[in-house]
Amino acid sequence: MRFAPAAAALSLCLAITASITSAGEVGMPDPLAAALIAQGQASLAAGEPLEATDALEAALAVDPGYTPILVNLAEAAQQQGLQGKAIRYYREALERDPGNFAAISGEGTALVEKGAVEKAKLNLAKLQSLCGEGCPETLALQSSITRGPSPRLAIESNTDSAPASN
Repeated sequence: MRFAPAAAALSLCLAITASITSAGEVGMPDPLAAALIAQGQASLAAGEPLEATDALEAALAVDPGYTPILVNLAEAAQQQGLQGKAIRYYREALERDPGNFAAISGEGTALVEKGAVEKAKLNLAKLQSLCGEGCPETLALQSSITRGPSPRLAIESNTDSAPASN
């Protein structure tokens, strides 16, 4: 009986913490974060990935629980040719929301650009089972797989493996 009040207080704290944690993901982002997201998306559309990254990272600092920010950051990283960083952002988004079609497709596209076409095909199969053949994300990933790896990245990977001449 001595521990009953402490146990009740502890369970109340855990219940409050759990409800606060789950509440961060639902709905709209913080208003300041929403403004920064809009600024980042406008920069992405204008082909300015560095400016987009700055705005989106600020949005993530304001509202770290809003998963779509990670997808936007991944898109900015892809525009900069930073496919590994993009994959990391997509995977973090997928940890939070495993059914995020944009993250599955984006990760697949980044994998293709790195040359990991077989792994990208796994993403394609996942998308096909979740949203079907006509889903825009499925079609985008199919198109990326058909195009194949980026020539620039293929050239870089070939020069990295070439022996150094003395």
